[in-house]
Amino acid sequence: MARKYTLDSVATPKGTIDYAAELNPQQLAAVTSPPGASLVIAGAGSGKTRTLTYRVAWLLEQGLPASSILLLTFTNKASREMVDRVTSLLPGAGEGIWGGTFHSIGNRILRRHPERVGFRSGFTIMDRDDQEEMIDGIVAREGLRTNDRRFPKGSVLADIFSYAINTGLPVEQVLVTKHPHQLEHLDPIVRVQNLYEGRRKEANVMDFDDLLSKTLELFQTCEDVAERYQNQFRQVLVDEYQDTNRIQAELVDLLASRHGNIMVVGDDAQSIYSWRGANFENILQFPKRYPAAQVFKIETNYRSVPEVLSVANAAIQANERQFPKNLTPSRGAHTARPALVPLASSAQQASFIAQRVKELSDEGTSLNEMAVLYRAHYHSMEVQLELTRQGIPFAITSGLRFFEQAHIKDVAAFMKFAVNPRDEVAFKRMVKLLPGIGVKSAESLWGLASQALDGRRLFGILQDLKVPAKASSGWTQLVLTLVELVPEENPLAPAEMIHTLLLALYDDTMKEKFANYETRREDLNTLEGYAGQFEDAGEFLSQLALLGSVETADTFAGENEQMTLSTVHQAKGLEWKVVFIPWLTEGMFPSARSMESPESMEEERRLFYVAVTRCQDELHLTYPEMRTHGGYGDPYQRPSRFLHEIPEILLEAWEVSSPPMERGGYPF
Repeated sequence: MARKYTLDSVATPKGTIDYAAELNPQQLAAVTSPPGASLVIAGAGSGKTRTLTYRVAWLLEQGLPASSILLLTFTNKASREMVDRVTSLLPGAGEGIWGGTFHSIGNRILRRHPERVGFRSGFTIMDRDDQEEMIDGIVAREGLRTNDRRFPKGSVLADIFSYAINTGLPVEQVLVTKHPHQLEHLDPIVRVQNLYEGRRKEANVMDFDDLLSKTLELFQTCEDVAERYQNQFRQVLVDEYQDTNRIQAELVDLLASRHGNIMVVGDDAQSIYSWRGANFENILQFPKRYPAAQVFKIETNYRSVPEVLSVANAAIQANERQFPKNLTPSRGAHTARPALVPLASSAQQASFIAQRVKELSDEGTSLNEMAVLYRAHYHSMEVQLELTRQGIPFAITSGLRFFEQAHIKDVAAFMKFAVNPRDEVAFKRMVKLLPGIGVKSAESLWGLASQALDGRRLFGILQDLKVPAKASSGWTQLVLTLVELVPEENPLAPAEMIHTLLLALYDDTMKEKFANYETRREDLNTLEGYAGQFEDAGEFLSQLALLGSVETADTFAGENEQMTLSTVHQAKGLEWKVVFIPWLTEGMFPSARSMESPESMEEERRLFYVAVTRCQDELHLTYPEMRTHGGYGDPYQRPSRFLHEIPEILLEAWEVSSPPMERGGYPF
């Protein structure tokens, strides 16, 4: 029988929940475990939230006061759902639980002791826009961005500072690993970081990273404050522990150090956020940090059919650094194994997905129950185009539609103006990329340019315009680039225009402007490849405009039906009956960068595992045998190593001839 908490001032309530009836044996063992340290490895679809919720209820039924329970989550929604569920299980018993995100709990504590970390009472919290504005102000005052010298925007610097704080890495190492193109600015970036720290204290404002780092600083430098909360929190529980970063793990260890009662719940096989600072070692090394910790595994999956789970178990098996587990199904067998579908080209891959979606819809599967999950956002471009052509409604959870993204629209603006010098909107978007040119300056410049259009050459018109001093250097380069885009003889094809624009101007603009430069560069490589299908820039731009204006909402009978397109990172925690995973080729999924180290490759394999375990019923694994890539021909694509790691017997190989579909031999 589990040990009761002895609390003189609180009577132990009578048990009202039949835990054995509500939980499976693995969940029950974790929920009713005695005080101490415990690690709960909760596999995908195994009822992790249910386990954590019932654990809180069980603690309350043992007589533990609600105010002595700290429940840390990664979203406010998760915290609310768990506390609400506890309240429904034990009406009134859960009032006073300290439940919330790491940031919200940090804010709550810092409000009580701001002066101990150099702030004053009533401090405010900056959102990301405010943070970037403050950093840009410091850059301006320091004179680091001039007419002749580029310097990263506030958004890029904020990303660098945040990653450094949450990982504990020096800025130099962050630049080497994440922003190598900014290494030339190392010294001034460090100076801006130090000035930014001082400005926040002077203005009595914190950013979101402060809510973690300053809380940790408070506990590490103020022993009396640390003891207060260590004494209060007799039980510390953490959700999604595999996603914690350095600061979060240190906070958890520090708060649990007095009583030693800590339960962390997570799945090492779903640790996929190292790019934003999550540390896989936190969950992997937990048993070493807590040698007496019990390890519970919850492996019964309530989401997927056995055929999908067999693929998932095989997909993660090659990882050496993991807690071995084997997802077992609670559902019965499906009618077919997951499909492996090699396609001749990326265009045929998109066509197959659209065709199969229509077939499934005709058979009664709602579009809301279907998803395309991809490694990177640019992998979705041709799928978006094909779904749009065929009138299939879709929603994108991983960001804007491909052609709505800022960098795509920037490039299109240059091309539009090169084709049509009377395009006012394109002109204004193009010139506002330059420093010192805002809405008013762009309007003024257009007024001058539009008056001089008749009877004069494009180069002469623009060269003669007077621009703000800050924009003078960039303006010269912009004009020269436009001239390159519109040669007197042999007009450039659309793909050549994009390639020229990147080399001459826009690649440097992206480095300065965007924190995720490399991802956006891949987007434009993909756009360049797509543009290779066109010989005329006007035709290419018209096609993009037409695709963007196609209305798809009434194509399908189901009201408000739309399928989901998402990166795997954004899809974690979600599920669909039908899942397509495209671009399963070497260099795409797994990504080329992941091949640089075994640790990166293992995370990439975990990402594939997450994608597979989003599927309830029907899984399609697809890859093109040829990749259209602007400037590089149509290179042959090798199937992803992840496909080779899945035994042939677990997949059903489909042969696709345009059309119809036939099922045939394994393609390896």
